[in-house]
Amino acid sequence: MGSNDPFGAGSISRNEALVQLKEEKKMKKFWQLAATSILAISVLMACGSEAEPTEKKETAQNEESAAGAFPVTVEDALGKEVTLEEAPDRIVSLTPSNTEILFGLGLDKEVVGVNDNDNYPEQVKERTKVGGTEYNIETIISLQPDVVFAHESSMYTLEGAIDQLESAGIKVFVVEDAVNFNETYETIEDVAALTGKEAEAEDIIASIKTKLSEIQKKLEGVEPKTAFMVVGGAPDIYVVGQNTFMNEMLKAINVKNAVQQDGWPKYSAEEFVAANPDSLLFTYKGDDEIIKNNPAFAVMKAVQNNAMAVVDGDTTSRQGPRIAEGVESIAKAVYPEVFND
Repeated sequence: MGSNDPFGAGSISRNEALVQLKEEKKMKKFWQLAATSILAISVLMACGSEAEPTEKKETAQNEESAAGAFPVTVEDALGKEVTLEEAPDRIVSLTPSNTEILFGLGLDKEVVGVNDNDNYPEQVKERTKVGGTEYNIETIISLQPDVVFAHESSMYTLEGAIDQLESAGIKVFVVEDAVNFNETYETIEDVAALTGKEAEAEDIIASIKTKLSEIQKKLEGVEPKTAFMVVGGAPDIYVVGQNTFMNEMLKAINVKNAVQQDGWPKYSAEEFVAANPDSLLFTYKGDDEIIKNNPAFAVMKAVQNNAMAVVDGDTTSRQGPRIAEGVESIAKAVYPEVFND
């Protein structure tokens, strides 16, 4: 493994190590919730005979809920426990998906630094940019954040940066690189727990599930289609494979991915033509024209039927509050006869 591998050289791969960490995290969260539930029941039983006025109890509970339960400790994607003594007043986000979650939770004023590639919501234009794939550590430190939200997918550039930030006394929470909707919901819950926004997280998750259900209901009884999702079309063709977040979006609307490999494999022109799916989807405008104007691809039925579309690259790739919009973008492209009425 390279020097940037956060798990170091060893007998297992980085992906295998991350899988183990994720499973351990899920089991730990389960037992923590179980212990919390037992403790809560015990407290209720012990306090059942107290004569405290109901109105006073409810007021105290509402105040506690609004402020969040602090101090709070949450385990991040690398298995590291991050503790915040109080709700953060200053937050830096290193990836667009984290930023969308934070703003979705209502932390508009608290977010002081964002990624160079952030473009949603509009308020991010007014925030200090701290870098794209490489980060300006001095700028981040100067913003004096209470917590920095990093992302597991950027660990190849983050390892040294995390060490520097933590040496400066700044808390860093590495958000999990979710590969399905449930992991995205857990991410939203983790960020909410660290920022005292649990109720807002519940609303976001409920809204996503409702929207997804509405999309799926429209597709009941519709014949499934196959598709290629292209994320790079020149000069090499890179496509969405199995065990990726975008693949989960395809599965959610009963679209069969024509790619059987995991991850983001590269396809030759011959392999691309041979797969011959019903639809071709593109996340970058212009890639569709490259395929459409190349005679080598003219034999593909998607090209002949003009079953080609550019989907929203942001909502289909960012694991945050807008994932249902990403799914809808794909559904409209693959099933125009259902959604374009």
